[in-house]
Amino acid sequence: MHETIAVVFDFDDTLAPDTTSGFLRHCGLDDVGRFWRECVDPRVTREDWDPVPAYLYEMIVAARDGRLPPITRERLADWGRMAPLHPGVETLFARLRRAARDANPRVNLEFYVISSGIGDVLRHTRIAHELTDLWASEFHYDERGHAVFPRRVISFTDKTRYLFHVQKGLVGPQHRGKPFEVNRKLPAERLRVPLNQMIFVGDGYTDIPCFSLLKQHGGVPIAVYDRQREDKWGNAFQFVRDGRVANLHSANYREDSDLSTFLLMAVRSLCTDIALAARTYQG
Repeated sequence: MHETIAVVFDFDDTLAPDTTSGFLRHCGLDDVGRFWRECVDPRVTREDWDPVPAYLYEMIVAARDGRLPPITRERLADWGRMAPLHPGVETLFARLRRAARDANPRVNLEFYVISSGIGDVLRHTRIAHELTDLWASEFHYDERGHAVFPRRVISFTDKTRYLFHVQKGLVGPQHRGKPFEVNRKLPAERLRVPLNQMIFVGDGYTDIPCFSLLKQHGGVPIAVYDRQREDKWGNAFQFVRDGRVANLHSANYREDSDLSTFLLMAVRSLCTDIALAARTYQG
């Protein structure tokens, strides 16, 4: 029997305000909106770049020409430690674990992040210790420790690749540097977390493949939006109109919020399903 449930989150604008924009402000960039509007967007719309390598490349360019200080692991980590989170995020994990334990003590509840954001920021946030694993975009650094190239880009369907890592149990340091493992076909009984025992929470266009995959296979896709980002409300509502998600909530994870309640309901429901399947399996 599969007795593990995975709750998988995007990070930027899902669990926290955009950490990349926050890092740019932290580094003293005068007009962050202009960086996205005049540097990144033209790469995407005029030169057909993918949005994620476009922003990583433009950060490297900005550091090279002096608009930003050198981008180093230490500077990114320092920002990660101070980056703000959405309300209630820091206590969410304990609440969900308690709900799972109360509903079915045999269930193991795990948390993951799959993000287009910068790994050297996200690994140092205040909730990183709550995660079983985290996958994000990464820089390569030269001999001075300065970022010079994007060495990993996670965007759109790249995110579904890591849902399959979770499904097959390819998590933790021992599976790093083995990019072809995820292609191994495993029999159903050897899958660690079936897709219908996953919950995915995201906010943006790069999350659509994960929404669609989980909906297709009986998982729980949930979209969130930031009340302060009215410019993104239309995108969030489109996920509902297109039937991509099970629910849409503002990114408020406080104990009394609708989002927190819905996540508790989803975890409890999956725990109950696992208990029923176990009784059926045992005859």
